[in-house]
Parts: sequence; C-alpha cells; structure tokens
Amino acid sequence: MSSAHFPFSAVVGQDDLRLALLLNAVSPAVGGVLVRGEKGTAKSTAVRALSALLPRVDVVPGCRFSCAPAAPDPDCPDGPHEPGPGGDRPARMVELPVGASEDRLVGSLDIERALSEGVKAFEPGLLADAHRGILYVDEVNLLHDHLVDVLLDAAAMGASYVEREGVSVRHAARFLLVGTMNPEEGELRPQLLDRFGLTVEVAASREPAQRVEVVRRRLAYEDDPAGFASRWAGDEHDVRARVVAARALLPQVVLGDTSLLRIAATCAGFEVDGMRADIVMARTATALAAWAGRTDVLKEDVRQAALLALPHRRRRAPFDAPGLDEDKLDRILDEFPDDEPEPEPEPEGPDDRGPGDEGPDDGGPDGGGGAPQGEGPEAPDSPEAPETPDTGQTSDAGEGPDASDAGEGPQSPDPRGGAPEQAAVRASEPFRTKMLSVPGLGEGAAGRRSRARTAHGRTTGSQRPRGQLTKLHLAATVHAAAPHQKARGRSGRGLVVRKDDLRQATREGREGNLVLFVVDASGSMAARQRMSAVKGAVLSLLLDAYQRRDKVGLITFRGAGAELALPPTSSVDAAAARLEQLPTGGRTPLASGLLKAREVLRIERLRDPSRRPLLVVVTDGRATSAGGLGGDPRELAGRGARLLAAEGVTSVVVDCESGPVRLGLAGVLAADLGGPAVSLDGLRADSLAGLVKNVRTSVESARSPQGAGNRRAA
Repeated sequence: MSSAHFPFSAVVGQDDLRLALLLNAVSPAVGGVLVRGEKGTAKSTAVRALSALLPRVDVVPGCRFSCAPAAPDPDCPDGPHEPGPGGDRPARMVELPVGASEDRLVGSLDIERALSEGVKAFEPGLLADAHRGILYVDEVNLLHDHLVDVLLDAAAMGASYVEREGVSVRHAARFLLVGTMNPEEGELRPQLLDRFGLTVEVAASREPAQRVEVVRRRLAYEDDPAGFASRWAGDEHDVRARVVAARALLPQVVLGDTSLLRIAATCAGFEVDGMRADIVMARTATALAAWAGRTDVLKEDVRQAALLALPHRRRRAPFDAPGLDEDKLDRILDEFPDDEPEPEPEPEGPDDRGPGDEGPDDGGPDGGGGAPQGEGPEAPDSPEAPETPDTGQTSDAGEGPDASDAGEGPQSPDPRGGAPEQAAVRASEPFRTKMLSVPGLGEGAAGRRSRARTAHGRTTGSQRPRGQLTKLHLAATVHAAAPHQKARGRSGRGLVVRKDDLRQATREGREGNLVLFVVDASGSMAARQRMSAVKGAVLSLLLDAYQRRDKVGLITFRGAGAELALPPTSSVDAAAARLEQLPTGGRTPLASGLLKAREVLRIERLRDPSRRPLLVVVTDGRATSAGGLGGDPRELAGRGARLLAAEGVTSVVVDCESGPVRLGLAGVLAADLGGPAVSLDGLRADSLAGLVKNVRTSVESARSPQGAGNRRAA
C-alpha cells in the first residue's frame, strides 16, 4: 500500500488551520501552532500533509544533527564540520508520542561510560531528528508538564541541552512546533499556551455539502492513495512554489509605524500579559504580507494576526471561553488612520487566505467553503449546552419569587420523585481555596497537590536503578564503590566505578489526584442564594484542581438516586459547564451518592492505580431518601460512608447547612468518612488554616472508641 500522505491542498475548508500552518512554513520565527478542536476535524491530516510542502533541506552527509553544509553548527556533537558542499533530503516531520520519556525527547547520555571512561556517548533524541523540520505533538495537553517545558524551551532557544552530573551536550534544535489537542481532555496551563505562536480553533462543518465533499475525498484517498495524490500534484506544486516565493520575499516586507501602533494598541486593549504577543503579531503580520505577495503590512494583516495570535493569550481564567471580540478589535484598529494604500481586489475570488488559491474545488464542490473557520469555535453555545435564561436567576436574596426555599418559584415536576425540579442557578463568584491534599506519599502523575515520588523534585535518597539510569546520585554511587577499590586494583587517583555501584536518585515532588465531587442537588439545597453559594464553592475547588493538574469527576444526587454527571476527566472546563447547568429539587438520597462515588472510584482504580482519589462531598448532611436501597436513609448513608473510609479514600465534607438552627449532620457524615468537615465560609484560603494538618487527627478521633460513641449519640 502506498505511503502517500493526504495532500494538503485537498483538505476541505479549515481555512484558518491551513493558513496558520503555512505562515509558520513561510516564517518559522512565528513560533508554531496550537490546534484546538474536537476529534475528526483533520487536525493531524493537515499537519502531516504540510511536510510535503516544505523545501528540501541541505545537510552535511553523515551528520545526525542535520547541520547545514554552508554554515555548520560549531558545537555539533558530530562535528566539527568544514563548510562545503553536501547533500539534501526532504524536510522531516517527527512525531512525539504522548508516552515518550525525557530521554527519548532530548537524547540520552551513557552515564556509566561517562564516569568510568570519560566518553560522551550521546544518542540523539527526537529534538535532533526534528531540527530544520516539523515536530508534531498530538494530544499535547496530555504530555507531562516537564516534557512540555523542555519542548517549548528548545523551541524558544533553538537548541537542546542535555546535562548530567557535569557532563553536558548541546546541539541545535530549530523546528516548526505544531501541537494538537482536544479541549475536552484538559487544557494546557496559560504559561504553556503563551509559548505557542498561533492558535486555531477547528470544528467540523455544519454545511451538508461540505461534509459530503470531505467524505468523498477521504474515500477516494483510501481507495487509491497514490492516484489521489497524483490528481492533486499540480495544486501541491503551486502551494510549494508560493511558500518558496514568500520565504524569499519575507526579508523585504516593511512593518510601518502605524502597523506597530495597531499591534501594540490591540495587545494593550485585550490586556495581554507580557510582550510575546506583540512580537508574535508583528512576525505573523509580516508573514501574511509575504504570503500575499506584498512588501507592506496592511491593517487587514494586523487584524488577521490578532485573530491567530491573541485568543489563547487573553484568557484571564481557565473557565473563560477562548476567542476575541471582533467588534472591539475593529474599533481599536480604526483608531489609527490608514497611511498605507488600500489593497486591490483579488480577481481569484473571496478566498485569499487559503494555501494556494486552489480554485473552486478547495472548499467543497461549489467552492463556497462554508462558514469561515474562525467562526467554528463560537459554537460551544450549541444544542448540547443551551444557555439558561438569566431572568430572575441572580443569587440576591428576595429578588425572585423562588429565592426563599425549595418549594417556591418556577418549577417543573421532578420525575425522580420528591419536590418539584427547579431551574439551574448561576454560581457565585469563585474564590481562592485552601489546598486539600491526600496524606501519605503517592506515585501518581506529576501535579501540584499531594506529596509523591516523582522524576523531578528535591532529592530525598537513593536506590539501585530499575532499568535505565536517569538521575545519578553521585554521593551514593561513590559510597557504594569505595569499599571495593582495593579488590579492583585501583591505581593512581581515579575511582573505579562499575555498573553495580551506580545509584539512582529518588526524588519527592507533587502529584495530581482524582478529585471526585459528590454534590447534593436535592430540594433542601434549592434555595437560590444557597445553591448559588454552593456552586461558587465547587467552582472555586474546580479552579484549584485546574491549577494543580488534577483529574475531576462530578456526581450529583437528588430525587430517587444519583448519577455520574461527568466521568473523571482532565477537562475542568467540562465539569464547570455541567455544574452551571445543574438543576435542583427532590428528596436527598445521600447513600446513593456515596455508593455511586465508591463504584466510580473502584473503576478508576483499575484504570489508573497510581492516581490517588480525593472525595469532596458537598451537602448539608440530610438523608431523606433511601434511593431504592431499602432501609433507613440515615443508616444507609452512614454505612456507605464507612465503606469508603475502610477502603482508605481521603474525604472532605463541605457543610452547606446555614441558618441559626443547625443539625450538624454534615459533621456526623464527615466522622463516618474519616475526614474533616468544613463550612462554605471556612473553605476560603484565609479561613481554612490548619484543615489539612488536622485530617489525620480527625481520622484518629473518628475511629477512636470515644468518637464512635459520639457518632452513636448523634
């Protein structure tokens, strides 16, 4: 079967995606592309097809680091190379697997030979392979943070450094970085988002004709890849020639003072932090002018550059929707008078942003191309998540007729039993919470919550290597080798070190946990002011989970039972959206919620045994329904809580009870769970001092004979 890639010019629609990739091909200094979008939107197809459009690369024969013959890297590990003629090869596209190790990414150094023989035995990694080509990271949001940091540092500096115990290797690593991700699987941290030059939101077309053309071309390609590629060879040649011409024209493009003022005013107007956005916009606008065959940057270039370079930089919080207010952008740009000539209309048609003006066949059978790709990401307000009307749903007490209790205001019958269902209310303003953590020392994925043994962190000890040695503990290695020097015939000042002497450093850092929220949505929680505060508290904890790189899940219980509103995921945005839509009403099947949590945690333990859970139960502690289990609701709830405690699940109860008369049932539940209870007000960072330190004390107290007697009395 032919290995021909799907042609770049045959990709249907996705104008912004193709344009962003081509601008980086014209000017790699733009800084790469982050492609965000749902699955099945040609993200990977377009990236893989781009490598065929790049010019061939001239290289020094035999150099593993792709040095250019005319100007070889003076520090190349395979060098030194004398300037002179060389060969050439196609530009590479190197893929970084999600499960790759740091050694696979940056290369590996044989520590044993370096110590015993003084030899720098270096095996290049993927960064060396990608030099002067494309480095493609699919699902970049699933990479460990330390790998993303290494990757982006190399992209920014144009070089990769490998340093181990005083032995260092440096090589050039300049590449076009392209990352793709599905936001439903979790976001990148804002600091990492900022390191990508451009970002593009992609979504599947909703135009039937365009979808038909996508299917038609894909089936034709799968039936005969080589034949399909040959039919598009002419278009591919045209796009490749245009990339080469734009590269040659790029040094001649002039970025005028008016364009610079527009760029600066746009970045300031959208409150973008730092200066990287200004620089990326300037480079992008220049590349746009070169791509259009001009030597002057126009207002249209600045506008397009803003739409590509700013959306991922202006997000002020993880739950803010990406994108720009285009009306505001136009107002900012119009503040500066035009001193450039107006662009002449292009005779080719309306699509002058595509890869090569491929003609009517590029956007579908009729050349319409559907809606501009930039309009796709605005579709989150889709039928899947209709926005709840805001009328009368504020959290101010007494503002609406249903602001007092569960049985008042606009209601609909609850098919699950109990009090009528009420419409969702908006969450109150989130706040900074005190950190909750899981006691002990884990071994889960790197994060920022609980203590864990990690690959990166402070050194706490040493051990024999398990597999390949990654981080040498020098003192422990010397200590292990010292007693054997006489038997090994040591001579002179050297230390004879053998493989059995090597010791691996053990390190302690932080891990991410699975934070499972179990939220009471029953009638007793339905008063608008109360539920708004509850949602605000959960939203605050979600924000904390986002910052600490946790997985999150959401269980709600009301009426006749409990449901898993959101399976454990890395996307806290999805959890926030589900929380916002959460209706209330019905009785309180607390036991069902706890048993549902136990089942979810059991399944997750099988999927990811190393990720430890933190259960956060948000309730007032009332149990008024057995949820179809049979028996006394309160006794069933206590039994479910004690099952979770017996399995070692770390739990925290957020007590939502309010008013002058309080039953203290949430405290009883916390004692059964073996964890602390904290009020909504006490959840704030300035009010929660000592909570985590008291977890063990609370557990010991709850399990003591005196604590058991207190629970029976309650």
